[in-house]
Amino acid sequence: MKVFVTGVEGYIGCRLTAHLQSRGHDVLGLDTGFYRDGNLYSTPVATPRMPAWLNKDLRRVSEADLSGFDAVVHLAELSNDPLGENNPELTFKINHAGSVRLAQLARKAGVKRFVYASSCSVYGLGSQDAVTEDSPTNPQTSYAKCKVLVEQDVGPMASSDFCVTFLRNATAYGASPRMRFDIVLNDLCGLAWTTKKIALTSDGSPWRPIVHIEDICQAISCALVAPAKHVNGEIFNVGSDAENYRVREIAQVVADVFPGCELTVGSGGADNRSYRVSFAKISTKLPGFKCDWTARRGAEELRDVFSRIEMSRDIFEFRAFTRLKQLRYLSRTQQIDEEFYWRF
Repeated sequence: MKVFVTGVEGYIGCRLTAHLQSRGHDVLGLDTGFYRDGNLYSTPVATPRMPAWLNKDLRRVSEADLSGFDAVVHLAELSNDPLGENNPELTFKINHAGSVRLAQLARKAGVKRFVYASSCSVYGLGSQDAVTEDSPTNPQTSYAKCKVLVEQDVGPMASSDFCVTFLRNATAYGASPRMRFDIVLNDLCGLAWTTKKIALTSDGSPWRPIVHIEDICQAISCALVAPAKHVNGEIFNVGSDAENYRVREIAQVVADVFPGCELTVGSGGADNRSYRVSFAKISTKLPGFKCDWTARRGAEELRDVFSRIEMSRDIFEFRAFTRLKQLRYLSRTQQIDEEFYWRF
């Protein structure tokens, strides 16, 4: 297939490229380059080869850009809750309006498949019972609200000529050249490596399902090639039932993997987002999909990467590895304007 991937230089996107190429797909990427300052480690340029890509803002994509593609995989949005709350109005312009417009253009251009990276954060405040794709959504942030709105607005576009699939990813983790240390397992591993201490300020009781980025890539790959009758108009939670954890349990896994790490747990907490998620549907209804990673294996992967690259605390705290820090830096230094368009 010829696949157009938005956010190709991002945390997931740069690993997705290799994943799709290894399965014979021809990939063209799009990225505006907000996080290009950060590169945690280098990869060989020849294997896999870097795809052709457009250095372009999502909001400026044209129908012509999408012409000739079999599928669009859409990752490029303002990518977590703190960043979304930094400027909610702009978040809705990019994440909601920009994503719906992309789907409309893809359909007009004759693209046959559209795979959208949604999020389990749409559940917001879940019950103690595991929520399913049919459970009511309860988004608590602008980021999560936009995910719900995109699903609601793009879902009706599904037809025999335009196969639409929504992947509600659990919280991602794992090593990537375009690293993120603003997501829970990665952040805890960075703290364990650089300070040998994890001090939770809360009691760590909220539930969080987590999923390795390679398993996300696998879900995307499966959605691209599955018979349309299995995926068209469908929502899949992406993850594994066994990978639902309380935050303090994730912290304990990390502390066990990093020698000499001290773990302390606080009391209470202001973060009311908590959800356990059922992943029964994707494990039985998406042909070829199976989660291969666990939290422990992911922590071990990060420990080994940190050791090889001799990661320092300065690297761990570098602005480009935290989405909100990097966007505030680009704004403060007037490299992007108030609408997040490049000035140069």
